[in-house]
Amino acid sequence: MRCGLDLESSKEAASWQDVLFERLKRGRIRQIPYVPDAGHSHVIRRALHDPEIIAYPLTTEEEGVAAVAGAWLGGDRAVLLMQSSGVGNCVNMFSLLTNCRFPFLTVVTMRGELAEFNPWQIPMGRAAPGVMELMGISVRRVDHGDQVGPAIEAAIDDAFVADQQVAMLVSQGLLGRKQWTQQ
Repeated sequence: MRCGLDLESSKEAASWQDVLFERLKRGRIRQIPYVPDAGHSHVIRRALHDPEIIAYPLTTEEEGVAAVAGAWLGGDRAVLLMQSSGVGNCVNMFSLLTNCRFPFLTVVTMRGELAEFNPWQIPMGRAAPGVMELMGISVRRVDHGDQVGPAIEAAIDDAFVADQQVAMLVSQGLLGRKQWTQQ
């Protein structure tokens, strides 16, 4: 017997994730570094199968901050996909964004909310928005599927037109409740 993570899925989840992916493409995002995460799995699968996008896994989230900066230096737009638990890993690298004035965009799936089953996720889930704000990143939160399209469009413009650092936080309530299951 094994234990695995089961992310409740619904038509609404696939729908808002499709909107997110399509708006990233429309916003000329060409690179998607990511730390594997069930909450981002639909977008990751679509990116991996899209010949216009380079999607690649990271071993740790702070690599993604450098990857997004490097993409910009190479003439591409990128978005970092990560979970709120990885925000703490990025604090030192966030200073690169401020000091070098790189545009930055990340989509962060939240943990530590909605009857979180893993107590290790709760502290960073609570701290992630404040940590990013302290590091100069503008934080936007989406709690409903119909907010995703307008929020990511604004975040893309703010990052790549206004040269800002932006994080879009996706509520765990929007992702669905995570739970351990027997497999």
